[in-house]
Amino acid sequence: MLPLIRFVKRMKCEPSENKNPHYSWIIDESKCLNAEEVKKLRAFCLKARDYGLQHKKFTPIRNWFMVELGLNVGLRVGEMASLKCGNLFINKDRSSITVIGKGNKKRAIWINSDFKKDCLLYLGYKKDFGYGTNAGDYLLNNLKGEKITERALQKFFKKILKKAGLPEHYYVHCLRHTYTTFLLMASNNNYRFAQQQLGHSSIKTTQIYASVIESEGRKAVEKLYK
Repeated sequence: MLPLIRFVKRMKCEPSENKNPHYSWIIDESKCLNAEEVKKLRAFCLKARDYGLQHKKFTPIRNWFMVELGLNVGLRVGEMASLKCGNLFINKDRSSITVIGKGNKKRAIWINSDFKKDCLLYLGYKKDFGYGTNAGDYLLNNLKGEKITERALQKFFKKILKKAGLPEHYYVHCLRHTYTTFLLMASNNNYRFAQQQLGHSSIKTTQIYASVIESEGRKAVEKLYK
Protein backbone atom coordinates (compact mmCIF):
# COMPACT_ATOMS: atom_id res chain seq x y z
CA MET A 1 0.00 0.00 0.00
CA LEU A 2 2.85 2.37 0.81
CA PRO A 3 4.24 2.47 -2.77
CA LEU A 4 0.77 3.43 -4.02
CA ILE A 5 0.49 6.26 -1.48
CA ARG A 6 3.91 7.57 -2.49
CA PHE A 7 2.86 7.49 -6.15
CA VAL A 8 -0.34 9.45 -5.47
CA LYS A 9 1.66 12.04 -3.51
CA ARG A 10 4.12 12.39 -6.38
CA MET A 11 1.26 13.01 -8.81
CA LYS A 12 0.10 15.93 -6.68
CA CYS A 13 3.38 17.78 -6.47
CA GLU A 14 6.49 18.49 -8.45
CA PRO A 15 9.14 15.84 -9.00
CA SER A 16 11.86 15.01 -6.54
CA GLU A 17 15.14 16.48 -7.71
CA ASN A 18 17.32 13.54 -6.78
CA LYS A 19 17.82 9.81 -6.41
CA ASN A 20 16.18 7.61 -9.07
CA PRO A 21 17.63 8.43 -12.52
CA HIS A 22 15.25 6.00 -14.20
CA TYR A 23 12.13 7.79 -12.96
CA SER A 24 10.78 10.00 -15.72
CA TRP A 25 8.53 12.89 -14.73
CA ILE A 26 6.46 14.70 -17.31
CA ILE A 27 4.50 17.91 -16.90
CA ASP A 28 1.81 17.80 -19.56
CA GLU A 29 -1.01 20.16 -20.50
CA SER A 30 -3.45 18.48 -18.10
CA LYS A 31 -1.48 19.92 -15.17
CA CYS A 32 -1.46 23.53 -16.44
CA LEU A 33 -4.34 25.92 -16.97
CA ASN A 34 -4.44 27.39 -20.45
CA ALA A 35 -4.80 31.12 -21.15
CA GLU A 36 -8.57 30.93 -21.46
CA GLU A 37 -8.93 29.02 -18.18
CA VAL A 38 -6.61 31.46 -16.39
CA LYS A 39 -8.73 34.35 -17.61
CA LYS A 40 -11.93 32.65 -16.46
CA LEU A 41 -10.45 31.77 -13.06
CA ARG A 42 -9.18 35.27 -12.41
CA ALA A 43 -12.46 36.87 -13.48
CA PHE A 44 -14.44 34.61 -11.16
CA CYS A 45 -12.14 35.29 -8.20
CA LEU A 46 -12.21 39.03 -8.80
CA LYS A 47 -16.00 38.99 -8.85
CA ALA A 48 -16.02 36.90 -5.65
CA ARG A 49 -13.58 39.35 -4.04
CA ASP A 50 -15.87 42.27 -4.82
CA TYR A 51 -18.80 40.33 -3.37
CA GLY A 52 -16.77 39.76 -0.21
CA LEU A 53 -15.95 43.45 0.08
CA GLN A 54 -19.57 44.40 -0.39
CA HIS A 55 -20.95 41.86 2.08
CA LYS A 56 -18.11 41.98 4.63
CA LYS A 57 -16.91 38.41 3.99
CA PHE A 58 -13.17 37.80 4.20
CA THR A 59 -12.98 34.27 2.74
CA PRO A 60 -13.59 35.21 -0.93
CA ILE A 61 -11.11 38.08 -0.57
CA ARG A 62 -8.42 35.79 0.80
CA ASN A 63 -9.19 33.16 -1.87
CA TRP A 64 -8.84 35.78 -4.61
CA PHE A 65 -5.39 36.63 -3.30
CA MET A 66 -4.48 32.95 -2.92
CA VAL A 67 -5.14 32.38 -6.62
CA GLU A 68 -3.29 35.53 -7.68
CA LEU A 69 -0.38 34.53 -5.44
CA GLY A 70 -0.20 31.13 -7.12
CA LEU A 71 -0.43 32.53 -10.63
CA ASN A 72 2.03 35.38 -10.08
CA VAL A 73 4.65 33.82 -7.81
CA GLY A 74 4.39 30.08 -8.44
CA LEU A 75 4.85 28.97 -4.85
CA ARG A 76 4.52 25.44 -3.55
CA VAL A 77 1.40 24.93 -1.40
CA GLY A 78 3.45 24.70 1.77
CA GLU A 79 5.27 27.91 0.88
CA MET A 80 1.95 29.68 0.36
CA ALA A 81 0.62 28.57 3.74
CA SER A 82 3.84 29.56 5.54
CA LEU A 83 4.24 32.96 3.88
CA LYS A 84 4.19 35.91 6.28
CA CYS A 85 3.54 39.58 5.70
CA GLY A 86 7.21 40.26 6.44
CA ASN A 87 8.17 38.20 3.39
CA LEU A 88 6.73 40.90 1.12
CA PHE A 89 9.14 43.58 -0.06
CA ILE A 90 6.80 45.98 -1.81
CA ASN A 91 7.61 49.41 -0.42
CA LYS A 92 8.91 52.09 -2.76
CA ASP A 93 11.00 50.57 -5.57
CA ARG A 94 11.14 47.06 -4.12
CA SER A 95 9.06 44.33 -5.80
CA SER A 96 9.93 40.89 -4.47
CA ILE A 97 8.86 38.13 -2.10
CA THR A 98 11.27 36.13 0.05
CA VAL A 99 10.46 32.46 0.58
CA ILE A 100 11.93 29.64 2.65
CA GLY A 101 11.57 26.64 0.34
CA LYS A 102 12.66 23.03 0.18
CA GLY A 103 15.68 22.17 2.26
CA ASN A 104 15.14 25.36 4.26
CA LYS A 105 16.63 27.31 1.34
CA LYS A 106 15.85 31.00 1.10
CA ARG A 107 15.11 32.64 -2.24
CA ALA A 108 13.85 36.00 -3.49
CA ILE A 109 11.17 35.99 -6.19
CA TRP A 110 10.60 38.98 -8.43
CA ILE A 111 7.01 40.09 -8.91
CA ASN A 112 5.49 42.43 -11.47
CA SER A 113 3.93 45.83 -10.79
CA ASP A 114 0.33 44.61 -11.15
CA PHE A 115 0.74 41.93 -8.51
CA LYS A 116 2.57 44.37 -6.27
CA LYS A 117 -0.59 46.51 -6.35
CA ASP A 118 -2.67 43.44 -5.50
CA CYS A 119 -0.41 42.76 -2.50
CA LEU A 120 -0.87 46.29 -1.21
CA LEU A 121 -4.64 46.04 -1.71
CA TYR A 122 -4.82 42.72 0.11
CA LEU A 123 -2.85 44.01 3.09
CA GLY A 124 -5.31 46.89 3.27
CA TYR A 125 -8.25 44.47 3.18
CA LYS A 126 -6.70 42.40 5.98
CA LYS A 127 -6.41 45.52 8.13
CA ASP A 128 -10.02 46.48 7.40
CA PHE A 129 -11.15 43.06 8.64
CA GLY A 130 -9.08 43.39 11.79
CA TYR A 131 -6.33 40.93 10.86
CA GLY A 132 -2.67 41.60 11.55
CA THR A 133 -0.26 42.75 8.87
CA ASN A 134 2.91 42.88 10.93
CA ALA A 135 6.02 41.05 9.77
CA GLY A 136 5.22 37.94 11.82
CA ASP A 137 1.57 37.66 10.77
CA TYR A 138 0.64 35.00 8.21
CA LEU A 139 -0.38 36.37 4.84
CA LEU A 140 -3.07 33.77 4.20
CA ASN A 141 -4.94 33.37 7.46
CA ASN A 142 -8.16 31.63 8.44
CA LEU A 143 -11.12 33.45 9.95
CA LYS A 144 -9.52 33.20 13.39
CA GLY A 145 -6.46 35.05 12.12
CA GLU A 146 -4.32 31.92 12.38
CA LYS A 147 -2.14 30.16 9.80
CA ILE A 148 -4.24 28.43 7.16
CA THR A 149 -3.52 24.77 6.50
CA GLU A 150 -2.38 23.32 3.18
CA ARG A 151 -5.44 21.08 3.22
CA ALA A 152 -7.71 24.10 3.57
CA LEU A 153 -6.04 25.78 0.58
CA GLN A 154 -6.63 22.66 -1.50
CA LYS A 155 -10.25 22.51 -0.36
CA PHE A 156 -10.97 26.16 -1.16
CA PHE A 157 -9.31 25.88 -4.56
CA LYS A 158 -11.45 22.88 -5.49
CA LYS A 159 -14.57 24.85 -4.52
CA ILE A 160 -13.43 27.76 -6.67
CA LEU A 161 -12.93 25.49 -9.68
CA LYS A 162 -16.41 24.05 -9.32
CA LYS A 163 -18.12 27.41 -8.93
CA ALA A 164 -16.11 28.92 -11.80
CA GLY A 165 -17.10 26.07 -14.11
CA LEU A 166 -13.50 24.93 -14.63
CA PRO A 167 -12.18 21.34 -14.85
CA GLU A 168 -12.06 19.91 -11.34
CA HIS A 169 -9.01 17.71 -11.91
CA TYR A 170 -6.80 20.73 -11.21
CA TYR A 171 -5.32 21.28 -7.75
CA VAL A 172 -3.53 24.19 -6.09
CA HIS A 173 -0.09 23.04 -7.23
CA CYS A 174 -1.33 23.43 -10.83
CA LEU A 175 -1.05 27.19 -10.27
CA ARG A 176 2.71 26.66 -9.87
CA HIS A 177 2.83 24.61 -13.06
CA THR A 178 0.80 27.28 -14.85
CA TYR A 179 3.07 30.08 -13.60
CA THR A 180 6.15 28.22 -14.80
CA THR A 181 4.71 27.58 -18.25
CA PHE A 182 3.69 31.20 -18.80
CA LEU A 183 6.94 32.51 -17.30
CA LEU A 184 9.00 30.43 -19.71
CA MET A 185 6.95 31.60 -22.69
CA ALA A 186 7.18 35.24 -21.58
CA SER A 187 10.95 35.00 -21.01
CA ASN A 188 11.70 33.28 -24.32
CA ASN A 189 12.40 29.97 -22.55
CA ASN A 190 14.84 31.37 -19.99
CA TYR A 191 15.12 28.19 -17.92
CA ARG A 192 17.85 29.58 -15.69
CA PHE A 193 15.68 32.50 -14.59
CA ALA A 194 12.67 30.20 -14.08
CA GLN A 195 14.83 27.88 -12.00
CA GLN A 196 15.77 30.75 -9.69
CA GLN A 197 12.17 31.93 -9.37
CA LEU A 198 10.89 28.43 -8.59
CA GLY A 199 13.68 27.37 -6.27
CA HIS A 200 14.65 24.23 -8.18
CA SER A 201 18.06 22.95 -7.08
CA SER A 202 18.62 21.53 -10.57
CA ILE A 203 17.77 23.14 -13.89
CA LYS A 204 16.82 19.65 -15.13
CA THR A 205 13.67 19.89 -13.02
CA THR A 206 12.72 23.17 -14.72
CA GLN A 207 13.42 21.73 -18.17
CA ILE A 208 10.72 19.12 -17.59
CA TYR A 209 8.26 21.86 -18.59
CA ALA A 210 9.64 21.79 -22.15
CA SER A 211 6.87 19.44 -23.28
CA VAL A 212 4.19 21.99 -22.35
CA ILE A 213 6.09 24.84 -24.00
CA GLU A 214 6.41 22.80 -27.18
CA SER A 215 2.68 22.15 -27.26
CA GLU A 216 2.03 25.89 -26.93
CA GLY A 217 4.50 26.41 -29.76
CA ARG A 218 2.49 24.09 -31.98
CA LYS A 219 -0.62 26.16 -31.30
CA ALA A 220 1.27 29.34 -32.22
CA VAL A 221 2.38 27.79 -35.51
CA GLU A 222 -1.23 26.94 -36.35
CA LYS A 223 -2.16 30.62 -35.87
CA LEU A 224 0.45 31.91 -38.31
CA TYR A 225 -1.01 34.30 -40.88
CA LYS A 226 -4.56 33.78 -39.62
